Amino acid sequence: MRKHIRCGKLFTGLSDKAEKDQTIVLKDERIEYVGPTADAPKAAAGDQTVDHSKHFVLPGLIDVHVHLAYGNAKTEEDIDIYAPVEYRALRGLEGAQRALKAGFTSICDPATSGLVSPSIRDAIEANMFVGPRISASGPQITNRQGLTDWYPTWIGVPSTAIGVLCKNAEEGIAEIRKEVKDGVDFIKIAMDGDAMNPSTTTVMAGYNQEEITAMTREAHRLGKKVVVHARGDEATLYSARAGVDVILHASFMTERTLEEVIKAGSMLCPSYLLVVNDIDFTRPGDGAYPGFPDAHKRELEAGSKIHNKAYKAGVKYLLGTDSGFAITPYGEWHAKELEIYVKHLGFSPADALKVATANNASFTRYGSQVGALEKGRLADVLVIDGDPLADITVLQDRSKIREIILNGDTVTLEINPKSHRLRSEFSYQMWNEIYDQKRIAELKRPGARAAAE
Repeated sequence: MRKHIRCGKLFTGLSDKAEKDQTIVLKDERIEYVGPTADAPKAAAGDQTVDHSKHFVLPGLIDVHVHLAYGNAKTEEDIDIYAPVEYRALRGLEGAQRALKAGFTSICDPATSGLVSPSIRDAIEANMFVGPRISASGPQITNRQGLTDWYPTWIGVPSTAIGVLCKNAEEGIAEIRKEVKDGVDFIKIAMDGDAMNPSTTTVMAGYNQEEITAMTREAHRLGKKVVVHARGDEATLYSARAGVDVILHASFMTERTLEEVIKAGSMLCPSYLLVVNDIDFTRPGDGAYPGFPDAHKRELEAGSKIHNKAYKAGVKYLLGTDSGFAITPYGEWHAKELEIYVKHLGFSPADALKVATANNASFTRYGSQVGALEKGRLADVLVIDGDPLADITVLQDRSKIREIILNGDTVTLEINPKSHRLRSEFSYQMWNEIYDQKRIAELKRPGARAAAE
């Protein structure tokens, strides 16, 4: 049986514009025809015809930066310590389903606990559960000055963390070989940390040039792409010279480093949803206020300038959101990253859509089978009420979604509205501040408590 979809406007992911009066014909899990309605094959007996002539049809969206093991974490401890790894897999499945309900038919997870995300991937592929297509790494490889080595040295990196401490290239290569054996889709290396790390005022690379080059060479020898977290210029420079495939963030790279990125052909993925949401949403009383949002304002200012230059220079971009934190919960804000590309990085709406579809597809384990509406590709389709080429923010309104098609089937997934978080999943913070006599006197001043709240 075939499914004939009449489209009001059709954006294939391969062009800069949307065409009118188009039809898509799906047969089983594949696309059989895409083109003018007048030339489309006629529906045969038993075929299904769907009228979306008043709607905008585009490929299912792809987010290449979702952390399914995080559980909408409020602290790093929530990510690494609380909730058993087995529970994180069950919780992560629901997070993946929420992303699917937001119109994202494929996601990638760079950094997970144990084999949480590869296991979710496999369970979905085995048709045990409905969920988006998933490509996943294992735990990220990190050194000192890198993400995951958050805790004092007398505690170290827990075995349940989303990273593995590898103090040199030899240890990193051993971890790469282990993860490849375990069936990961790509390797993630944390080349540096955050500008907000109080232990240093400079974002330093955790590995030198020789080390990252050796690890990248080994991953590529084993057939795996390499993704790095690199906010600072030094880490971005070393990563580009090593020939990594994707650089996340790259907010503080210089023009000299950008030249190396262009020469290497590395792809960039700023992942600014967490940055922008932190600026927009963090309030007085939150532990991150004001230092974290203030630092993110500086990062957004610097990153917007250099990424606009990189975009104009023709660097290939991917789109990811860093979803999985309390400020970037699953299923809520994924499409806001497209708005950020347009508003802050200077992308056209069409280019932002192409990044979130065809470009992102090139990184997933499915490659050119997804990410565009083209004959022979897998039938992942999103139908919305509105035109994202005229208003990119319409993709954030889930009430505008008219149909999500995954593998040729309409998604009818329902998330249990009674689902909630357990207290044991979070770090236990008893008070937000120290109530010494000075602070109590401040709070007793007229209007002080209301202002504090």
